[in-house]
Amino acid sequence: MDRMWSPWRSAYVSEDDARTPAGDGSIFTALLHEEQDAENLILWRGEHVFVIMNRHPYNSGHLLLLPYREVTQYDALTASEQHALTATLDRCMGWLREAVSPDGFNVGMNLGRAAGAGIPEHLHTHVVPRWDGDTNFMATTADTKVLPEDPRTTYGKLRAAMSPEARDSTKPPGAGKPSE
Repeated sequence: MDRMWSPWRSAYVSEDDARTPAGDGSIFTALLHEEQDAENLILWRGEHVFVIMNRHPYNSGHLLLLPYREVTQYDALTASEQHALTATLDRCMGWLREAVSPDGFNVGMNLGRAAGAGIPEHLHTHVVPRWDGDTNFMATTADTKVLPEDPRTTYGKLRAAMSPEARDSTKPPGAGKPSE
């Protein structure tokens, strides 16, 4: 029997309880205030939205796009936030094309727990790069997803694919947010 190891995933399991915010706000909001973007896989910060890599990815490069403001429904966003989310979606697909060359994308939102939202209190858009043949028997028979590289390697590739202006836009909280 062949064995496949993903040792980096053990960190996800062990840190889930420790990463649950003690106060008000979602885990996403808590990560924004830690001033450790690379460690927290926060890829980019804009004026209204930010991008973070999913810690439980469906595929390598699985990104989450979020407004800073916590809302549960899309129609609760301001027009500026909706526009920023859409512009950021376009930007992220460009970075992913440059960094990991996917054959396609899945893009979507799960609004509410009944719709599958794991963190329903903070709306977020999923951008999942897909490749021809990226599904296999592991997901079907073993309920296991095998990813080709660890998230930190993908993070580095995505940061390298960003324009210098976009890379420079990631600022710690309180340092001022760039415009989109």
